[in-house]
Amino acid sequence: MATFVTGRCFCGVVRFQSEKRPVAVRACWCRDCQYLSSGNASINAIFKTEAFEITGEVSEYVSRADSGNVMRRRFCPRCGTPLFSESLSRPNLIVVRVGALDDPEIGRPENFIWTASSPSWGFVDSELPNCDGQPAAIPRH
Repeated sequence: MATFVTGRCFCGVVRFQSEKRPVAVRACWCRDCQYLSSGNASINAIFKTEAFEITGEVSEYVSRADSGNVMRRRFCPRCGTPLFSESLSRPNLIVVRVGALDDPEIGRPENFIWTASSPSWGFVDSELPNCDGQPAAIPRH
C-alpha cells in the first residue's frame, strides 16, 4: 500500500495508514464528541475503508448517536486513546480522530457540525460552512 496518511495511539500499540486523502474533515460539536474530546469539538478525518489499514488490537464501544446512527467507537485498550468511529449504516467510511494522525496538518477542518450543541465558549469558525446538526451523508462511491 502506498501510504499517504499514518497515525497511532498515544502508546504506539495501535497504528494505522491510508493510501488516500480523507474524503472530509469536520469539527464536530455533538455531545458524544465533546465527551470523547474532553469537552471540546472533536476534529475528525473521514476516510474510505477500502484504502485504510489498522494494525494492533483495539477495544470498542457501541452506542447510538444523537443522529440515530449506531456507532462503533474504537480505542487503544492499553492507553485509552480514542481513535476511530464507524456508523454501522456506512461501513465504507471510517472516522479518525485527527489528534492520532502523525501529521495533524492533514486534519484542518473544512466545516463544523452539530454547532447547536456547542457551549457558549465553543469555537465555531464562521468563515467555514456550519451545520446545526447532522450534515448530509457523504456519498458511498
